[in-house]
Amino acid sequence: MIRRRGNNRLTRAVGFLFGLLLAVVPVDASDTAASLLAELRAEAPLLNQQVLRMALEAADCAVGQELAETSILTVIDYSLPSTEPRLWVLDLDLKELLFRELVSHGVNTGENLATRFSNRVGSRQSSLGLFRTEGTYYGRNGFSLRLEGLERGINHKALERTIVMHGAWYVSEAFAQEHGRLGRSWGCPALEKDVAPEVIETIKNGSLLFIYHPEQRWQAQSEFLNGCRQSTASRDGSTSESPSR
Repeated sequence: MIRRRGNNRLTRAVGFLFGLLLAVVPVDASDTAASLLAELRAEAPLLNQQVLRMALEAADCAVGQELAETSILTVIDYSLPSTEPRLWVLDLDLKELLFRELVSHGVNTGENLATRFSNRVGSRQSSLGLFRTEGTYYGRNGFSLRLEGLERGINHKALERTIVMHGAWYVSEAFAQEHGRLGRSWGCPALEKDVAPEVIETIKNGSLLFIYHPEQRWQAQSEFLNGCRQSTASRDGSTSESPSR
């Protein structure tokens, strides 16, 4: 059953649970943290656990900076082929998996596998890292969700690039079977048309979206990994860019 959390604010207790989870190790983990991790693993067994840990680390950092307003965390694993469902929506209060869906990547990011990423306007490539969901609107792709990139030099031009979540006719099992991959967007994480409105309604207005790929440069630069460096994406006017972007 789908449960929507609306605009309920994350409490300090939720942030504390994040911290407990990130401290989990086999020898001295608390019963509470071990139970939480076990529940998440049981809910999303096909979500790579290292990817989940990184998503939770980034989310914990964002919660500490009061950048999140709901307990919903969406994870996209772009190390997986587009023909596999690689988007998960988790409710961290309820410790429930709400959705696991197909999701596209950008036309210049790759064929079935995503290999190239950019923050550059006009690149038609996907971006990695941590995003915050904003409001919805109706555009040329129908009901759509604005995404704010929170990582300077990695994805902070998402709003300028109109990187949004929307439904698309080229995202479906039938399309994948016929073409050997999903269709591709201009950098947006596009979903199957029938499911997109429900997912968007669930994650809109202040939830977190974590997009993963084993790209070393992004992981080294991320402001929400590596000890939770202070995010500057929405707090100053810095214009620093990574060289390849």
